[in-house]
This record gives sequence, structure tokens and C-alpha cells, in this order.
Amino acid sequence: MRRRAPTSVGGVDAIRRSTGGAVALLVAAGLAACGTGGPPADLFVVTRSGEIPGARLVLRITDDGRASCNGRELVLIASEDLIDARQIRRELEGEEEGETGPADEGLSLPPGPMPIFRYAVRGQDGTVSFSDTSRGQPQTFREIAALTRRVAKGPCGLPR
Repeated sequence: MRRRAPTSVGGVDAIRRSTGGAVALLVAAGLAACGTGGPPADLFVVTRSGEIPGARLVLRITDDGRASCNGRELVLIASEDLIDARQIRRELEGEEEGETGPADEGLSLPPGPMPIFRYAVRGQDGTVSFSDTSRGQPQTFREIAALTRRVAKGPCGLPR
């Protein structure tokens, strides 16, 4: 029977031990970073109301590409909808540093004649409100209404 020659402190066994320890440390650090970030940040929350059936909706869109309708579990949204939601958030809060957006100003537009839907949109910098018939709506408000409908009917499976 042959005996194995002893290895020195700097030999193969030492390298294996130090490499294994380094790998274990990196894996532990990676796992710690993944699970402790908390819930995803909200881009904004849309509260839609109206007199027609199915008008009532609370839509929460998160920065990780998901949405919740009426407090239900988060569901994935299309990447195009996430891109649109991020652009809406930038426009609501002012695109450039120091610029103000409608949310910064707390813009609230009165409803026009015979509104069907009323919207309140809460973002990080404030809240805006408008109806589908409000006069003087910025294009962003129309985009909010369209995105709300797409996500509600698509991933959330609602009729409106």
C-alpha cells in the first residue's frame, strides 16, 4: 500500500480549502443581497372610479414589472407596459432635476361634461386627479387612462 506524501501548508489541500471558503463566502453574500431588498418600489398607484359597472379599480404598478389590481397578488405586465409606466412616472414628477411635473404641483382637473371615469394617481412626489372629460389634460393623463385599461383587462383579467 502506497502512502500519500504529506502536503505542505501552501499545497493543493490548502488551495482547495481557501478556494472553497471563498466560493462559500461569495454565495452567501449573493444570497443575502437577493433576499433582503424588501418589496419592489411602486411607480404609482391609480385609483379609478365611475358610475358604470367595473369602473372601480385600484391599480398598483411596481418598478419590477408587476401590477396589482384591487389588492390582489402582483402579476407580471408586458415589458412595453412597464416602459410606458416608467415614462409616465418621469412625466408626472418632472423629467429633469429641478423640473416640476403635474404631481409636484398636485394638479387636479375638474371633470368635463358627462364623465365616465375619474382618476387619482399617487406617485412619490404627489397626487394628480382628472376625469376622462377634463379639459386641458396633458398627454400623460391620456396615457395613464390607456395603460390602466390595458393592464386591468390584460394581466389582471378584469372586464374594464
